[in-house]
Amino acid sequence: MVYSVAIAGASGYVGGELLRLLANHPELEVRTLTANSNVGERVGSLHPHLTQFADRIFASTDADTLSGHDVVFLALPHAKSAEVAAWLGDDTIVVDCGADFRLESAEAWAKFYGGKHAGTWPYGMPELIVEPNQIATSVASKSNFSKQRANLSGVKRIAVPGCNVTAITLALAPGLAAGVIEPNDIVSVLSVGTSGAGRTLKANLLASEIMGGASAYAVGGTHRHTPEIEQNLSKAAGTEVQVNFTPVLVPMSRGILSVNTAKLAGGASAEQVRAAWANAYDGETFVRLLPEGEFPGTSSTLGANTALIGLTIDEHAGRVVVVCAIDNLVKGTAGAAIQSLNIALGIAEPTGLGLNGVAP
Repeated sequence: MVYSVAIAGASGYVGGELLRLLANHPELEVRTLTANSNVGERVGSLHPHLTQFADRIFASTDADTLSGHDVVFLALPHAKSAEVAAWLGDDTIVVDCGADFRLESAEAWAKFYGGKHAGTWPYGMPELIVEPNQIATSVASKSNFSKQRANLSGVKRIAVPGCNVTAITLALAPGLAAGVIEPNDIVSVLSVGTSGAGRTLKANLLASEIMGGASAYAVGGTHRHTPEIEQNLSKAAGTEVQVNFTPVLVPMSRGILSVNTAKLAGGASAEQVRAAWANAYDGETFVRLLPEGEFPGTSSTLGANTALIGLTIDEHAGRVVVVCAIDNLVKGTAGAAIQSLNIALGIAEPTGLGLNGVAP
């Protein structure tokens, strides 16, 4: 079966990445592309690399334009998705790439985003561990454990995670679920490419400002992804988790490298630490634990729906160090959206994604 697709906000980075990936999906047909200020323009004027769609015209984002599709992706600014989603009936699958439906706490939404909380949709991170202490901590023995993909089958609404959230959650959840790292005193520092901020022109994103330099932003626990990170990790740990998260803008167009450290739990051995991650991601198509002593770089994930993880123990500091690399526009957003949609539709999870990618 082929499903008809509309992308609301197709003129932005995420919309363009959805288009790039959907061009190779055998069961999803892109019929409608909408925009805001770019209505009436050719797709090729903003996404020249997408030759298959170059002569398509951006339509207006309104209820009539989006109606009648099997699937609607929302690649819209925060707080806009809820308005547009309300136009769409229950028979339409809606995949929100924004933040509107990620958080479970209305209080956290009000604090970090402001305004009224729109609600919570099923969360589009299939590999998220949602129950603690289910991961065997011996290389020789493995146990079953619950992941979020079980909650995505057949759903009509999906909330795609934040890109920074993905890089931190996938890095730390196995250790928390297995109890080999402590749930407090977790520190995450992320090197983030400029596409994570979207197309909107900002002074600190000008090439003249970022070339040859790096700058921290949203310092001091103020980044909007903080409550979402803690929400995910608390599920994995089975107890409240707090994270000190600092993003650093670096001169690359796309990609996230997250460097995460946490206290080693008392009595946990090096074998148990590695086994926690190895068993958590055993059999996963899109998350790979690298061999001992190897650590990922962002160039290795460019254009791919892949998260690469390396880990070690800092014996001197008594901490576990976990490094995770993703492409923020693929595994961090558009790839995760399609991966989760595949599960919802009962399509093989890797369909249209593959293991490798070539990004513009």
